[in-house]
Amino acid sequence: MTYLLFFAGLAFLIVGADVLVRGASRLALSLGISPLVVGLTVVAFGTSAPEVAVSVGAVLDGKTDLALGNVVGSNIFNVLFILGLSALIVPLVVNIQLIRQEVPIMLGASLLLLLLSLDGNLSWNDGLLLLILLAAYTVFLVVQSRRESQVARDEYTQEFAPRTPAPWLDRVWVQLLFIAAGLALLVLGSDWLVQAAVLIAKAMGVSDLVIALTIVAAGTSMPEVATSIVAAIKGERDIAVGNVVGSNIFNALGCMGIASLVSGSAGLVVPPAVMSFDLWVMSAVALACVPMFITGQLIARWEGALFLGYYAAYVAYLVLAAQQHDALGAFSAAMLSFVLPLTVVTLVVLALRKPIKPN
Repeated sequence: MTYLLFFAGLAFLIVGADVLVRGASRLALSLGISPLVVGLTVVAFGTSAPEVAVSVGAVLDGKTDLALGNVVGSNIFNVLFILGLSALIVPLVVNIQLIRQEVPIMLGASLLLLLLSLDGNLSWNDGLLLLILLAAYTVFLVVQSRRESQVARDEYTQEFAPRTPAPWLDRVWVQLLFIAAGLALLVLGSDWLVQAAVLIAKAMGVSDLVIALTIVAAGTSMPEVATSIVAAIKGERDIAVGNVVGSNIFNALGCMGIASLVSGSAGLVVPPAVMSFDLWVMSAVALACVPMFITGQLIARWEGALFLGYYAAYVAYLVLAAQQHDALGAFSAAMLSFVLPLTVVTLVVLALRKPIKPN
């Protein structure tokens, strides 16, 4: 029953996110917002709705480890697993300047979250700051989109503009109903998922944090997986990348901002394990993306495989540490160099590789 509850909650989260995105994106288009902005904001943020629902639900249930672990784990999963898997399907070339700009912003958001967590607590004021920055970033995107190239507009119009006539979905009250239904499914799904995750953690003898960083993080990132993989298969490589980058920015600023506000005056306690390891890994993988994207280079298939390998190593470390396995010592020695090689390998490869002209 516990696993049934978990998968039912996960299904509700995925369906709820999809319904929410459909309603919100059609409402945005009805209000005259361009498909480019819809893709970079409504869709990217909407696919992060499960993270918000789970983190807020965890805070309300007093499971703060789940709240923070879910966001940090999702951001690591998004970059290493989703981008890695997408690159295995088709090498990812980033041509839209807007996305190359977002990657440094993603790094800045990750580093800011790390900095605010150094005192072991994300306060109400910290949460307010994160949400103000998210609002400013969204306004900036809307203003900048008016100057974006026609190529970018055409790509996002093809992806996010309505493909088939649906007069019934063009009605504002129907769009609002979709948004309300999506939110309801997210709330119910998050409640079930959090309850099941805690029970699974107890049954496996590991902490809520480990479950949040692995199973819950991967589960709540399923909308990002679906969006990026489909975009990669269809050759819409900028969208595959933009979805991940936009979601990570929203997770760091929006999800943690909301969770910190909900936590009230007590603030959101940052687990020592997250502070000493996982937040640094999240920042490192964001740093590894910067030179790759701002130079307009591609993520080759072998680099996608490397990203997947790093994610497997990260999960293996969490499991070994949770179980206090005999192999933990030797594995920890190798993992101590996880952050530096990931960054150095990327920089060296980019330095040696000839620039690739955008298509």
